[in-house]
Amino acid sequence: MLYPLLRKTLFALPAERAHCVSLSGLSFLEAAGMLSRVLPPPVSDPIEVMGLTFPNRIGLAAGMDKNGEHIDALAALGFGHIEIGTVTPRPQAGNPKPRLFRLPQERAIINRMGFNNHGADALVANVKLARFYRQGGIIGVNIGKNADTPLEKAVDDYLCCLEKVYPVASYVAINISSPNTENLRALQKTEALDDLLLSLKAAQTRLADQHGRYVPLALKIAPDLADQDIQDIAAALKKHRMDAAIATNTTISRTGVDHLPRGNETGGLSGAPVFRLANQALGKLANALQGEVPLIGAGGIMSGEDARAKIAAGAKLAQIYTGLIYRGPALAREAALAMMNGKTNGKKS
Repeated sequence: MLYPLLRKTLFALPAERAHCVSLSGLSFLEAAGMLSRVLPPPVSDPIEVMGLTFPNRIGLAAGMDKNGEHIDALAALGFGHIEIGTVTPRPQAGNPKPRLFRLPQERAIINRMGFNNHGADALVANVKLARFYRQGGIIGVNIGKNADTPLEKAVDDYLCCLEKVYPVASYVAINISSPNTENLRALQKTEALDDLLLSLKAAQTRLADQHGRYVPLALKIAPDLADQDIQDIAAALKKHRMDAAIATNTTISRTGVDHLPRGNETGGLSGAPVFRLANQALGKLANALQGEVPLIGAGGIMSGEDARAKIAAGAKLAQIYTGLIYRGPALAREAALAMMNGKTNGKKS
């Protein structure tokens, strides 16, 4: 496989620069028809979740393609769904650079990007241009609030984003768990979460009538929650009849990486070190929900066995991001095959 050699070249570049180069390169190869020639066909393992039929169980997590500019290239890697964003109502630059750091010794990344994106209108325009969208591929849109929007008005930003992206989204993910927007995680607390979900579900009902199609809503949570927080979130998910939850986002913990040169950079930690913590949160949420709300497992998937562990912990689908950077395109197919051949629907097959 060529990727280990290519990775050496990419890792010689600053992390954010390598990210941009990788995506541009993929899009060039896809447009030239070269990806389809060198990559095997996607794994076929259909499963229905949120009322949608996913062609297989592995997806791309949000953060890789914030503006929906590389959907076709990423879909060519064999993902059953692509989640783009996080997008905010208005464009914003994000946090100052440098804001993305590799920890290759632990196959990890720390980021404090800060929802850098071109805004919801630009994302919608990009989605409409994607062949994957026009052919009915499943595209999740991850939405958040602008950094300068006061927390007490955060609901307005989420409602604005939902309204803008609803026509092009297969599902919408509600990101209240990034550690890189000040106080955002406070929206996971019971009263704030109740207000947010109540407003979003009311808007979803109105938009479904307006557009003649129901777009599911999924809530993305942090891995750093106390047990009682998870119980409270599960209760809110059931109360408001949310369509799914994604467990989990990045962690603020530095266990296992604090000895590394960049290990204490501010931001969210992803990759192999978050795997156990994310799985614990996933399993606890699954136990609290008892199958009433489907789960998407994310965090630390570096192999097919890791992906299968998400299903065993209670997820119906799984998502990767950091693993793709360390393992390359082969991970998507490996994970999809492992989930097809291993445990399904959170139970032994």
